[in-house]
This record gives sequence, C-alpha cells and structure tokens, in this order.
Amino acid sequence: MGATFMKVQDVADELGISKSYAYKIVQKLNEELKAQGFITISGRINKQYFLERACYGEKQKERD
Repeated sequence: MGATFMKVQDVADELGISKSYAYKIVQKLNEELKAQGFITISGRINKQYFLERACYGEKQKERD
C-alpha cells in the first residue's frame, strides 16, 4: 500500500545510537528528500529511503 515511515526511536534502535543523534539523521535525510521535491514529516523518515542511505539498500538485497 503506502510508504512505511520510521520514527526517530526506530532509527535510534536500528543504528544503536542516541535518540538525539537519530533525530539529527532524520532531519538530514528529510532535507535531502525535500530537495528532491518530496513531502516530509518531521520526526519520521521513509523506511525505504533510510535503508538505502544507511547502506542496507541494494547490497542487503544481494546478500539475501
């Protein structure tokens, strides 16, 4: 169906980092998406985009 979004806490858990640092990462990724013309939601990031930018994208698919 629609896109799945990750919350800041999800990003922190996935990367094993603090929630405050995860928020900075989410902000940066959302800025990148805005520059590409996408609508973003503060405090959430598109899961697919996060996984691609966090090095889990195509490489992960090749390993599976």
